[in-house]
Amino acid sequence: MHTVAILALDQVVPFDMAAPMQVFDWTRLPDGRPPYRIRLCAASPEVRADGGFSLRVEHGLEMLADADTIVVPGCSPAAGPTPAPVLEALRQAAAAGTRIASVCVGAFVLAEAGLLDGLRATTHWVAAQELARRFPDVRVEPDVLYVDNGQIVTSAGAAAGLDMCLHMIRRDFGSAVAAHSARMSVMPLEREGGQAQFIVHDHPPVPRGSTLEPVLEWIEDNLAREITLGTLASRSGMSERTFSRRFREQTGTTPLQWLLRARVRRAQYLLENSDHTIERIAQQAGFGSPTAFRERFRRVVGTSPQGYRSAFHGKQDSPAARV
Repeated sequence: MHTVAILALDQVVPFDMAAPMQVFDWTRLPDGRPPYRIRLCAASPEVRADGGFSLRVEHGLEMLADADTIVVPGCSPAAGPTPAPVLEALRQAAAAGTRIASVCVGAFVLAEAGLLDGLRATTHWVAAQELARRFPDVRVEPDVLYVDNGQIVTSAGAAAGLDMCLHMIRRDFGSAVAAHSARMSVMPLEREGGQAQFIVHDHPPVPRGSTLEPVLEWIEDNLAREITLGTLASRSGMSERTFSRRFREQTGTTPLQWLLRARVRRAQYLLENSDHTIERIAQQAGFGSPTAFRERFRRVVGTSPQGYRSAFHGKQDSPAARV
């Protein structure tokens, strides 16, 4: 039987810990046998959870040496540095060939242990920049749900931990077993798109008081129109070359990239809040054609416009919204 050790550190996030425990516990082989043995372990018998309660834990760090898979849930920032005995136990398990996975900001623990050096990894998109800053040897990919390096696996935000667990179950026992676990979790075996579709893309910044503020506000009000560099330069009273240079200085990007980002954000709003067709939204957001719209939207958001609408459209009278 495959032993999965869930490592509960101080200030552990309850969902990050419980979700892997549940999905592995629900897994069944075709003959009905459970293939996984789940063990919760910690550095001390009692662990404080993020949320104001404590956990009594039966197993210590010695369980990591006996595990086939170790899952490290995320912890609250209040937890502070990871204790040295925990890091050493993870290093020893990795050296022994144990598969080690992290949920959400649990990736920081793996990075502290040096297990992510030179590898691709992910974490919650809010924390991705901080992970890259603190651990420059880690190749952080903020737009994906999980990254599988073979022995080391990392996942994004909490729900992505379920995606990662289903992926590992499929690796261990095949698609049929993983599909059953997915049904028990009431989620698809594979989700369309990556973490990028859940990132909040703010409206492009309008530098208050800058010489470009009027033209940037004009763009926001006229996204459906054809907008050229010449038009923008003319409205600003500059040559195209001067306008492009000032634009980069004051916004940090090019006029074209700023415009495309604004159009994608407008499209996201319309997909979330209207029943307009994809073709009409493409026109309202200022894309030249539905094809160009779909290509740009997928490149920026990581999923199709229809996939984004399915995930985020706010229908008040949908059956799932009714009690």
